[in-house]
Amino acid sequence: MSNERRKSTRRGFGPRSRGRELALKYLYAADVAGLKTVEDFDTFIVSQEERGPAIPFARTLVAGVLERKEEIDAVLGKLASNWSLDRMAVVDRNILRLGSYEILFDDEIPEKATINEAVELAKRFSTAQSGAFVNGILDQVRRRDAREDS
Repeated sequence: MSNERRKSTRRGFGPRSRGRELALKYLYAADVAGLKTVEDFDTFIVSQEERGPAIPFARTLVAGVLERKEEIDAVLGKLASNWSLDRMAVVDRNILRLGSYEILFDDEIPEKATINEAVELAKRFSTAQSGAFVNGILDQVRRRDAREDS
């Protein structure tokens, strides 16, 4: 087993989980500082001294969210009744963007796995209530997507 793989396993999560965490950190920074490009992500990764198999997945997530941000935000705005995106915690908003991107535009990842990963990110990086909030909104995104596919 390679050192990077051992390191990921020891931390309790693999390349995709680590990739989601990296994407979340970048999207948070992008939201706060106004970064807008995948090239900014590449600079971010260098500054994080990050290496390994999580980077390509994180980069794909970041590129997808940035490319479809308006569309994702429109869906979230409709489903998050009584919560404008501006009122949401920055971390929660970006976890929802990541999860929504995966549910709506990435058919390779099971939706329930995406939701579970998003809930875990919310529990680790946001408030005690964020896990339930993220779960509820992403479940609505999942149901909406399923209706549109029918």
